Amino acid sequence: MTDIVEVLIVDDDAAIRNLLITYLSDFGIQATAAGDGAEMRQALASKRFDIIILDLMLPSEDGLSLCRGIRTVSDIPIVMLTARAESADKVACLEVGADDYVIKPFDPRELVARLHTILRRAAGKPQAVVLRPQASNQIAFGGWTLNRTTRELTSPQRLVIPLSNGEFRLLWAFIEKPRVVLSRSELLSAARGRTMEAFDRTIDLMVSRLRQKLEEDVKTPQLLRTIRGEGYFLDTEVNR
Repeated sequence: MTDIVEVLIVDDDAAIRNLLITYLSDFGIQATAAGDGAEMRQALASKRFDIIILDLMLPSEDGLSLCRGIRTVSDIPIVMLTARAESADKVACLEVGADDYVIKPFDPRELVARLHTILRRAAGKPQAVVLRPQASNQIAFGGWTLNRTTRELTSPQRLVIPLSNGEFRLLWAFIEKPRVVLSRSELLSAARGRTMEAFDRTIDLMVSRLRQKLEEDVKTPQLLRTIRGEGYFLDTEVNR
């Protein structure tokens, strides 16, 4: 990370953009503002940024769509900024690859602290999903096959099941440690929430969505099992 942190703020509210630019400058953070997706792409094409603050509700293209597009070409840290605080919204942000989620109205000091935390972790740690170079691209478990390169999940009936970014990372966390109980905090981190609090409802929703794709009967799951009060685990062998 360079001495001067470069932040791109994408928000259609000029007052919020100006507030953040002024406040961040007091902490030695250089901020560039964009009002929509088109301006965001122009800014990204013109210079390098260390992190993006991205509003969820934007004209023309919303923050989820923009975050999803960024993730196809870059792993730059992204903080979603929004007035919506439902668990489903947090899950949606994680699934498209956001690193954190800040709810409006917010304390600028908290936002700065979160930015520094994300940047320190991004600079000093590998990503949550670490792919082993010598391992096979085809991972088999419980009759299912996951191609870790194309991220295609194939059912025992040979049907290809689409996975979101968050679902792939969550599934990979289970595959990396089969038959090991993973806490909600560990799973949330694996799904890209490097600094998010481990809200039980958030990770439970994510596991529930993954179960709907993997389990024959979600009421009696055979692959993704629950240990009450502790977390979840993948109850099958994994063949690489």
